[in-house]
Amino acid sequence: MATRIRRQARVPGENGDLAGPNRRTAGGRPGSKKSRAHRKSWRSHVLWGALFSLLAVSVFFFLWEYPGDGMEVLAPHQEDIKHKFFPVPCSQDYESHKKFAGCAPLKCGRAVTDGVISPQDAQRLLRVAEAGFSLGGSDGGASILDLHSGALSWGRNFINMYRYYGEKLKETITEEDFQLYRDVRLRIQKEIARTFDLDAQSLHLTKPTFFSRMNSSEAKTAHDEYWHPHIDKVTYGSFDYTSLLYLSDYYQDFSGGRFIFMDEKMNSTVEPRTGRLSFFTSGSENLHRVEKVSWGTRYAITISFTCNPEHGIEDPSWT
Repeated sequence: MATRIRRQARVPGENGDLAGPNRRTAGGRPGSKKSRAHRKSWRSHVLWGALFSLLAVSVFFFLWEYPGDGMEVLAPHQEDIKHKFFPVPCSQDYESHKKFAGCAPLKCGRAVTDGVISPQDAQRLLRVAEAGFSLGGSDGGASILDLHSGALSWGRNFINMYRYYGEKLKETITEEDFQLYRDVRLRIQKEIARTFDLDAQSLHLTKPTFFSRMNSSEAKTAHDEYWHPHIDKVTYGSFDYTSLLYLSDYYQDFSGGRFIFMDEKMNSTVEPRTGRLSFFTSGSENLHRVEKVSWGTRYAITISFTCNPEHGIEDPSWT
């Protein structure tokens, strides 16, 4: 007598079925063409949903790193730029300012170049900055080192490093460092004069001129809030031409920290690069700000010039 084989009861939901073996589903009988088509369509929707989610996440992080706020990149960090000038109309600020022959702005704008200061000299200046900041530094996200006045960020305040350290400071910042600083300042002065059709001798170094170190640390004082929009001529008074020499690389040493000109129709940005020089007329035609640094450390020097000899300052020196 042949042995009768009993068929094992199927478990509801087994093998991808949405219901038990004796129940009909919304897609028809289990295993029917209609049911298989339904499962295929369902898998397709899941796949496309996953791809869409991945794309959305990718777009989010791209926009987080490169905010799409109507911004034109004047100077990408990966591009080698030579004497690029961007004219802008002069503001009415200058109508009420005292005019100085050979210096008063006859044309206004902003410029970027990578050829005036070599990367090697920029690296040497970075070592000067790091040596100076090793003696102090802010508790917040922005530290200042001024070789002229001796001002150095110290916790939530400032000290005069020349008075505080005295002769010992010569072991950290040498006369050779000062000579490099003077040489770089002179090259920047000549480049500004050439670009704006000025007499270089009519430009005078003015204060404050300083190294800056910015990172993502939480602001502790108003001095740490470097990201607010401002006009240099309003903030500092004596400034007629502002320059920034960058000592570190955007997206390699830090992220965020781009320099942004805030124009009426579209903002324009300069991405820092070691040895890159950016400079501009200091009036309200060049309202600007610096992005918050999101990671890493951004180093730069602000060196500015005035047309008024009464506002001029001397180069720093030990001799």
